[in-house]
Amino acid sequence: MPLPRLSESLAPFLTALSLCLSSTTMAQALPGPDPLQMEDVPDLGYRAVPHGLDIPHDVELGAASSVVWTSEDHLILFNRGPNPLMEFDPRGRLLRTWGQGDYVRPHGMRLDPEGYLWTTDVNGHTVRKMNLDGEVLLTIGKMGEAGEPEDGLLFEPTDLTVNAAGEVFVLVGHGRGTPQLLKFDRNGRFLMKWGGPGTGPGQFDTPHSIVVDQEGLIYVADRQNRRIQIFDDEGGYIKEWHYKGLPCGLHFDEDGQLWMVSGFAGEILKLDENGKPLAATGEPGKALGEFGEAHYMTLAPGGVIYVADTIKPDLHKFIHN
Repeated sequence: MPLPRLSESLAPFLTALSLCLSSTTMAQALPGPDPLQMEDVPDLGYRAVPHGLDIPHDVELGAASSVVWTSEDHLILFNRGPNPLMEFDPRGRLLRTWGQGDYVRPHGMRLDPEGYLWTTDVNGHTVRKMNLDGEVLLTIGKMGEAGEPEDGLLFEPTDLTVNAAGEVFVLVGHGRGTPQLLKFDRNGRFLMKWGGPGTGPGQFDTPHSIVVDQEGLIYVADRQNRRIQIFDDEGGYIKEWHYKGLPCGLHFDEDGQLWMVSGFAGEILKLDENGKPLAATGEPGKALGEFGEAHYMTLAPGGVIYVADTIKPDLHKFIHN
């Protein structure tokens, strides 16, 4: 994972370095496809193409952390450069940037059922809700202050999801904070939490991505435990699915199909209703469509897949063969 900007103080720099060391070491240890982390499934039938985004020479793009496709057919890219949020039209033309100075380390980004945009700042310890004009409507946590949700604080939020009732589920704990799942009401009022470090049911090791299905069940990519855990909306453990690689980003498409990107394995995986991989594409590397770390993904009309890559760094685009 990329290190913090040099403009940050030395202490956060050293902290981030220690947290990312294992991930960086792993990435360096995977110069090519690793059969131990790759799922043995048929090819997905996609090929990589250039992302086609028209970024002016005077606009800096940082490491891509997350990406969404909006109801307006616009692509919004969350990145770790000086312009954290960048919006593009369907032709790839840059419409605007915003969020300058508001983030320490951009991480996850989601659209809720009402079309509002949510972001997580893993080192800034905040979750923000905003409209598509970029106006911040709600902030959970306090910028730069880590702590417990009972005190109105967060500790390393990685990702979030919002269910049909407007309840907000936030994952925390990316290495320093206790790995947990926090539940809030639609106004950001803390309701409950569950989890803790470990490998047992309901425990986590780097909970990294979270989505909710049409029935209201919660799916958590428990990254370092190499599994997806499934809960009801009150924290009741239901089941889990295991994988060879590190589940990084989960995504439900409009048809309710579950997708997953698997970190350093560099795979895009299509899963069946029991979590079994049906097909895959991608691998580690430096060529077009090859990954440093497949972090989060989205689908655009026509089945176009975009994947944010924090380590290469790049935004990857895949289309049907």
